[in-house]
Amino acid sequence: MYRKGYVMKTLATLIGTIAPATAFAAANAGAGNDGFFVWIFLGFFALVVVGQLVPAVMLIIGLVKGITAKTEAKTEVR
Repeated sequence: MYRKGYVMKTLATLIGTIAPATAFAAANAGAGNDGFFVWIFLGFFALVVVGQLVPAVMLIIGLVKGITAKTEAKTEVR
């Protein structure tokens, strides 16, 4: 596979490259003049999150109903 030193050097290079970029990006974060497309993106993201929560809640409710339901004896009719 990969040597441990190679992976560590690669990670150090990536972290060293990305860390300064985030510092420069955070310099203008407090401006407060968010554009219209930022709000569209955030709304779409919220729509995706809600769309994923609805089936998850339905699944959990079905699971709870299945666990708490009384089991009936099965009778076979011939």
